[in-house]
Amino acid sequence: MTHKSTVSQKSPRTVIGAVRFAKACTQRLSFFFAPTLALFILALPAISQPMPENASAKSYGDGWECDIGYRPLGEACAAIVIPENAYETNRTYGLGWDCHHGYRQVSETKCVELVVPDGGFLDPSGERWHCLRGFFKVDDTCQEVVVPEHGYLATAPHGSTWKCDRGFEKNNNNCAAIAVPVNGYLNGSGYGQPWSCERGFFQQDGQCAAVIIPEFAYFDDASYGEGWKCQRGYETSGASCKAINIPADAHLDRSGNRWECNRNFQRSRDICVLNN
Repeated sequence: MTHKSTVSQKSPRTVIGAVRFAKACTQRLSFFFAPTLALFILALPAISQPMPENASAKSYGDGWECDIGYRPLGEACAAIVIPENAYETNRTYGLGWDCHHGYRQVSETKCVELVVPDGGFLDPSGERWHCLRGFFKVDDTCQEVVVPEHGYLATAPHGSTWKCDRGFEKNNNNCAAIAVPVNGYLNGSGYGQPWSCERGFFQQDGQCAAVIIPEFAYFDDASYGEGWKCQRGYETSGASCKAINIPADAHLDRSGNRWECNRNFQRSRDICVLNN
């Protein structure tokens, strides 16, 4: 009676302990083997699609690519259809063909011949044309340059053009002589006034007038002003030069045509006064 009672009391504890032990073991095994299982699953090769005809395995990575002369079409590799006046490029990218020299591509299935107009020539690339010297491009034609008298042929971005000889200027479709006044000369400028006055003369009403230098002045060939400047110690007064009246405690400035006060003095009208 006592023995049976003891066994019946210990059996539930034993069962519970066994369950707990089994659960702990399962958790530990899962902890150690779960990463290994994950790595094993990742290491499994991906299921790839079957390789179609006219294809080869890629040189890097997984999968396949079409052989030269074929292009992907759905899950297959279709042969490249080379149009007339074209040739196979033997490249794995692009259309797989290019047009012959002198032809240009107008679609993914067609090459048309380049029509070179009279007065033109085929570019070395074989894909475009340019106009010969003496012609200029107008739409799809090359028009001949008509050079007027006193003109010469010149180069332009889209062919040729013409310019006037020295001493002439463009007037509509002709070259007209440039009227250079007495005591003037052609300056060769491509814009603005085509002539300039000789030294000692200045432009006035389309002519070159002589520079009149007053007493106590000298000639100045600057492009602006009257053409003359007053000597040191003189200042401009209309069309002449007059002596500068320098007040006490003053001196001529750097230009030599004005005066300024000495240090510790300041100007007050026409005199210099001591600073307070």
